[in-house]
Amino acid sequence: MAGNPVTTFHKALALVLSVIVDLFFFYATGFVVVHSAFGHLARLWVFAALRWSVIIVTALLVLGDLKPLLIRFTTAHSLLPAVLESGNWALSLEESQCSRVVDVRCWLMFAGASLGAALFWEFTIPDSDEEAEGKEQKQKSRVLFKRVLYLHYPDYLLLLGGLVFLTLAVICEMFIPFYTGRVIDILGSNYQQNEFLAALLFMGLYSLGSSVSAGCRGGVLLCAISSVTCRIKVMLFKALTEQEIGFFEIIKTGKVVKQHKERKQKDKMRKDFLIFCAGEITSRLSRDTTLTGETVCLNVNVLLRTFIKTVGMISLMMSLSWKLTFLVLMETPITGLIQNIYDKHYQRLSQAMQDSIAHANDAANEVVFGIRVVRSFNTEKHEADRYDKRLMETHSLKTHRDTVRAIYLLARRCTGLGMQVLILYYGRLFIQMGQMTIGNLVSFIIYQSDLGDNIRTITYIFGDMLNSVMAAGKVFEYLDRKPQISTDGNLKPDQLKGHISYQGLNFAYPSNPDKTVLQDFSLELKPGQMTALVGPSGEGKSTCVSLLERLYEPQHGEILLDGEPLKSYDHHFFHKKIAVVSQEPVLFSGSVRDNITYGLTGCSLDEIQEAARKANAHEFIQQLKKGYDTEVGESGGQLSKSERQRIGIARALIRQPKVLILDEITSSLDSESENKIQQALASCPDQTLLVIAHRLKTIETADQIVVISGGKVKERGTHQQLMELKGSYHKLREELFSEGRSTL
Repeated sequence: MAGNPVTTFHKALALVLSVIVDLFFFYATGFVVVHSAFGHLARLWVFAALRWSVIIVTALLVLGDLKPLLIRFTTAHSLLPAVLESGNWALSLEESQCSRVVDVRCWLMFAGASLGAALFWEFTIPDSDEEAEGKEQKQKSRVLFKRVLYLHYPDYLLLLGGLVFLTLAVICEMFIPFYTGRVIDILGSNYQQNEFLAALLFMGLYSLGSSVSAGCRGGVLLCAISSVTCRIKVMLFKALTEQEIGFFEIIKTGKVVKQHKERKQKDKMRKDFLIFCAGEITSRLSRDTTLTGETVCLNVNVLLRTFIKTVGMISLMMSLSWKLTFLVLMETPITGLIQNIYDKHYQRLSQAMQDSIAHANDAANEVVFGIRVVRSFNTEKHEADRYDKRLMETHSLKTHRDTVRAIYLLARRCTGLGMQVLILYYGRLFIQMGQMTIGNLVSFIIYQSDLGDNIRTITYIFGDMLNSVMAAGKVFEYLDRKPQISTDGNLKPDQLKGHISYQGLNFAYPSNPDKTVLQDFSLELKPGQMTALVGPSGEGKSTCVSLLERLYEPQHGEILLDGEPLKSYDHHFFHKKIAVVSQEPVLFSGSVRDNITYGLTGCSLDEIQEAARKANAHEFIQQLKKGYDTEVGESGGQLSKSERQRIGIARALIRQPKVLILDEITSSLDSESENKIQQALASCPDQTLLVIAHRLKTIETADQIVVISGGKVKERGTHQQLMELKGSYHKLREELFSEGRSTL
């Protein structure tokens, strides 16, 4: 403050001048009210307008600019006396003490009430620098809602039927309290049987109509929800399966991925990583698609029902007593302010509690995973104390949150109770004055008890709709995402040789773009030859296979198939001509026949059996209970590892590919099976064979052995040539023999 004396002086001057001017007009208003001859309310409103104008002009002359909060406070402060007296007149009440005797206490009371009104506005509709961002978010929500609404177009008949039944249910429900009061009036006055029976009949008909219409509405909308949810799930699943592999690797999975990257067991890390990626995706497929499907059918249903019911109830309440209706509506700002303050604090505390629970769980998980270290360093008590500290933080936040909720419930109930007392008090006065009957008062009280719940429902449903729209945004984010690897190629040559050429590749995985896996990598695979890739783990062998499958795109360079880039070929044609058998092939639930012909149609039994024979799988398949129709179970769990391996080989061979990739497939095969498979592969002389194998025998028979180290081709040649070279390949073999192993 001391650093900016001019600003401080201007603020103080504006405050003093505004107070002086306001007090002058406040007392002048009281003097004119007492001595003037023209209309009482007219005088109040004219002086309120003059008072507001003079205060605003004074503040502008001194400060030059006014904040919205100051303008709202000045407006409420200037108009409040006129509003108060107008309300007294509308409710047929006596003039307030402040209208007859003007003193500083009244001025302070009006100032406090005005400040409360201005703060209420500030809480509910705050002004901030993020206003533009808020408008952009609202616009985005509207666009998303329109897209969700468009997804319901095929079910428009169901939605229209639900709207009709909703309207009927609301209309019938609104008239039940009205006829309840009518029955009370008939019983309390001169009893007439015909009127009494007619009132009971109408009340019964409206109750029946409300129940039937509500049941039909629920059934119709549930059908619409089920239909649109299934449709969204299928659309999302199709969009996800079309994404490139890199997409699944960059899905956010929290700290778990970081922990898994630190593990040394590569296969287990990859498996767990895919599990957590699947968790992220299945969350979208299950939770978010369900919320998206419910956005219109449930939220809009509740919103329309509550809105129609609220408008109808207010209309009926106005017909019963418009004065009591205005009195009830005065509760709405107070309830809204209490709700806003509660929501703000409760959500903040709930989020903090969730974070605290997550921290406690992390502490427990660390101890479970590192129990050997805990036991070795004798820190059991320390870890227990640390876990207890985390739990106490959670307990403290939960207590604070529950206290806030208890205060909120108390304030809401006190507000409701106070309003009911006022309604009963003024209702008794109006009955004495002959302005309403006892039955009307009973009907009014029933409507009033539901009105508050309806207003709170409308407030809540907007927040719930926002959550649903945000969930829809996550779904549409995936639906709109274009795969970074194009599948728009259309090249489908009648003759394919299978000549592969890697030309100057540089590649890094999307999940770790700073680590280059392949650097200026070049390699040629010729038709009719077997090329074996060897080298230490993590040097780029599997990456070469992944790029050839077009699971990824290199950042620089390209791979050519018969002189044409891979992206030029038709997607289905390309993956039929290039087949891969991995070390642990993935089988899907279904029969053996279904897994061998996976992705193909029209395969005869003879073709299936021929592929199985080449893979040395026909004999064990015949011994199964139902042969080729035997169910393999989830992920092939009913079969052994060797049997799954041979079915995977048969699945590749039935496609009669021009390029066959074998990724360490012999690790789970016995010598007899390996020999038979090698003989079957030798029967295809024009086939390009790329092998990543660790068995020495497999490597020795290769036409070309390529040693990969540091993402580059370090050596290449036949087994004999590389042994004579006495380089990296010779060193690898010597290390294996010295350690007494038979595999690389």
